[in-house]
Amino acid sequence: MRIDLRKRTSVPWWGELLAPLIAFAVTLVIGAIMFAASGKPPVAALHAYFVEPLSEIWSLHELAIKAAPLIIIAIGLSVAYRSNNWNIGAEGQFVAGAITGSAIPVLFPGASGAWLLPAILLLGILGGAAWAAIPGLLKTRFGANEILVSLMLVYVAKLLLDWLVRGPWRNPEGYNFPETRFFGDDARLPELISQGDWGGRANWGIVIAVVLAVATAIMLTRTRKGFEIKITGQSPRAARFAGFDQNATTMFAFLFSGALAGLAGIIEVSGAIGQLTPVISPGYGFTAIIVAFLGRLNPIGIVVAGLLLALTYLGGEAAQISLGVSEKIASVFQGLLLFAVLASDTLVRYRVRIVTRGQGKPA
Repeated sequence: MRIDLRKRTSVPWWGELLAPLIAFAVTLVIGAIMFAASGKPPVAALHAYFVEPLSEIWSLHELAIKAAPLIIIAIGLSVAYRSNNWNIGAEGQFVAGAITGSAIPVLFPGASGAWLLPAILLLGILGGAAWAAIPGLLKTRFGANEILVSLMLVYVAKLLLDWLVRGPWRNPEGYNFPETRFFGDDARLPELISQGDWGGRANWGIVIAVVLAVATAIMLTRTRKGFEIKITGQSPRAARFAGFDQNATTMFAFLFSGALAGLAGIIEVSGAIGQLTPVISPGYGFTAIIVAFLGRLNPIGIVVAGLLLALTYLGGEAAQISLGVSEKIASVFQGLLLFAVLASDTLVRYRVRIVTRGQGKPA
């Protein structure tokens, strides 16, 4: 006996729409069972996870801070995945962009002026793109597996960051703590609303994320490059017949996704953190993979998915404080959500049949 998956000839629009909603509902049910099994009241835990973070102005600002890097990285990954290139190393490209973008404020702490912030953002973009170019180049030139290469480069980037902040880039006035100098005012990303009843820490990163989502959606649906990406991902043979250069599309996908991951890295450092430390990401690069698929690889859908996943970060912290729930539960929630999304997608797009052994016919 075996389970046979047969692709449906057509998928109704309501199926595509309902799949992520059903996945979220299934995640809530499994999460409630998990809380009950661990001795926590399920309703109170889910309230702490998904309602408490939305009840205060300051927490809405924190939500924007958490969502911005997730959305920016996931938009880049959606372009790579649509072209059938599996960039799993966005976490490393995030760190690489943070390092290169920090070079000016760390090495030249006296630098100032209106040019400084655009310059470090540009360096962050270039750093992330250069890091992503490595698996792209190895794939197009030597056929290397981009999943393994991009994933291994994550650890290289993190070790490089750790060495820099503990070694040559350590703050000489930082009492030997492993951290760089704080960025000057001209190198910091401004806050959206810093004062008043609506004031908080949220910076322009969330605005950049929304602008990038709209621009990428236009690129994917209204330009020749977007058409190339779609055809190359769905049917490489048809792309070759159409005269599209598959290697060029692969390099574009890696450079684009790496550039956005690098931009997210320098936005995080110049905005919320203000300096380089050994750990600058709670796993944004990996969580963004969930965001990309939850958003159906659609830049606009990714904005909604990014806000939802950011909510799980804040909800995990709220549940930890109010109910003593382990911080690892947030990671479990995110994993459950990805599993439910992939399962619902499979059931929507494929017919599941149980084939009995020997007969070769559906049971």
